[in-house]
Amino acid sequence: MRENIYLGLVHYPVYNKKSDVVCTSVTNFDIHDISRTCKTYDVKGYHIIVPLDAQKELTNRILGYWQEGFGANHNKDREEAFSSTCVSESIEKTIELIEKEEGKKPLIITTSAKIYPNSISYKDLSEKIMDDDNVYLLLFGTGWGLTEEVMNSSKYILEPIRGNTKYNHLSVRSAVSIILDRLLGEN
Repeated sequence: MRENIYLGLVHYPVYNKKSDVVCTSVTNFDIHDISRTCKTYDVKGYHIIVPLDAQKELTNRILGYWQEGFGANHNKDREEAFSSTCVSESIEKTIELIEKEEGKKPLIITTSAKIYPNSISYKDLSEKIMDDDNVYLLLFGTGWGLTEEVMNSSKYILEPIRGNTKYNHLSVRSAVSIILDRLLGEN
């Protein structure tokens, strides 16, 4: 059932290029572009997951500007895009919020540039989403990807997006757009 889909952009815990577990910075582009993409594909909630107080405050100020400040009055399309965007301090808190709203825990779906034993095709996941009444939380990692602990907590891991070259390092906002279209687009 398409109306039970949430998206989390994870800034912690993720890897950096040295495979250290880090917290990445929230970017204005990701706030805006992913909010617009989520609204386009009718995602119920977009959670920007970041534990650092300074980043949560900055992100909430940006959201407030578009949700209820001058920006909301100035650009109604942007206000609508930001209507289901929020900040959450952890994956666990995000799951709790969704469970409170939906009455059940979401199934965790993660994304990666690698194949895992529980990888699932876009077609198969799309059919599951359309045919059942589960709640889904799609987690996207920033930096160099979600930690193994997060990957191991997922029900399914979406198959990688593959270009026709050896280079494989899409921006997360591009990956979100491609994946949501593959899962929820009109085809």
